[in-house]
Amino acid sequence: MNLQERILLLTELGDYLQSDAPSWKEAIAAANRQNGWFTEEFIRLAASNIATAFLDPATISRFADNYQLEAALQKPLTIGITMAGNIPLVGFHDWFCVLLSGHKALVKLSSKDAVLLPHVIDHLAVRFPSIRQQTVFAEMLKGADAYIATGSNHAARYFDYYFSKYPHIIRKNRSSVAVLDGNETGPELEALADDIHLYFGLGCRNVTKLYVPKDYDFVPLLRTSEKYAGFIEHHKYKNNYDYQLALLLLNKQYYMTNGSLLLVENPAIFSAISRLNYEYYEGNPAEILSALHTNPEVQCVIGHGQVPFGKAQCPGIGDYADGVDTMAFLESLKV
Repeated sequence: MNLQERILLLTELGDYLQSDAPSWKEAIAAANRQNGWFTEEFIRLAASNIATAFLDPATISRFADNYQLEAALQKPLTIGITMAGNIPLVGFHDWFCVLLSGHKALVKLSSKDAVLLPHVIDHLAVRFPSIRQQTVFAEMLKGADAYIATGSNHAARYFDYYFSKYPHIIRKNRSSVAVLDGNETGPELEALADDIHLYFGLGCRNVTKLYVPKDYDFVPLLRTSEKYAGFIEHHKYKNNYDYQLALLLLNKQYYMTNGSLLLVENPAIFSAISRLNYEYYEGNPAEILSALHTNPEVQCVIGHGQVPFGKAQCPGIGDYADGVDTMAFLESLKV
């Protein structure tokens, strides 16, 4: 496919991901059966965000214009992609970049998200049969010319070992934080509740840590977070909540809760499912912000003057997962 055909394919996919087509509904149901964290609501939210932010034809064209993309590569390379599976279609942007660049994708899916992207390829293959040559799924990534791998810090050590001889992007664990000044409005706190809770808090863009001024009043945030009180009816989430609560009780550690979210004073950026860490600061948060923006564990910072409240899970087409320009990396591989 040439560049315009690839853009057309992606545009039509955007329409499909926001549709009620029976085949798409069945794929959503199958993904939920495979992974209980992938509810229909969150699958549709992820798909809608992808369609809106990535798959609008004008957006794709402007994005492509930032790079020296050839209409059709004379010698397309094979790019091995190891995908995570923490939220639905979390590896889509890597696949999108490889497809748009004109290279071939050799994809190793996470066992937690092994339904949605294969279904997307099956759907596209009806009109664009050559997509099956440009996207291949495999259990082992052998014979690729370059690699993009996303996983835990532990997995990243293996990726470094196996892929060190090849051009690569390797991503490790990241999470997101919010820096509050105490002047947040009710709507901003409601939006922050979304940043914390969407996808059950499993995404790297979910807020797992708050920085708050001394004497901060947590009650308004706990109240606005009650919009997600239904999480406690989700058996996987409830098991995590009950376990975290039991640990806090056994350790006689102070906590706050609204019945579905636990607030705990802890310096760690990462927190367990159903738990939100917080840390107090004094004075101007400028020093904290400076440190956070250079911290390799932080994906994004939410707050006034930062990523707006409620937008953590709405990355734009050029918001790369680790700050490394994936398209520039792919463009550098031309032979």
